[in-house]
Amino acid sequence: MPKFFCPRHAGSSPCSCSMGNLYRYIEPVVLLVLKEEQKSYGYDLAEKLTNFALTDAHIERASLYRTLRVLEENGHVTSTWDVEGSGPARRVYALTKKGRRHLQEWAQLLGRMGRAMIAFSDRVEEGVGHGSSTPR
Repeated sequence: MPKFFCPRHAGSSPCSCSMGNLYRYIEPVVLLVLKEEQKSYGYDLAEKLTNFALTDAHIERASLYRTLRVLEENGHVTSTWDVEGSGPARRVYALTKKGRRHLQEWAQLLGRMGRAMIAFSDRVEEGVGHGSSTPR
């Protein structure tokens, strides 16, 4: 069972409650980068997160490593130690089949959220200047 399972929304489609850290959207971006790169290590992932980020908030390295740990615990990524080369050993992450499915779940969820946000925005814009009440 995933670590962020939501007992209130146990259906066939994912809900935001079960998807982990929505605040900074680290999880789906990490999954996407790993899908595209095949494998990557933490420092490289941190650099690439800024290219794919779904928010303009600064993503802390500690949050990235926590997310990677949870993804590994849930079977969405695997990691191995790369001890070759002159530098220190580094952990290399790769996406699993389960992780690919989880990325698809994120895509569905984010698509629904995106459509809902557009509808919300459109509705707010429709109300601007059309007799909308102002706070007192």
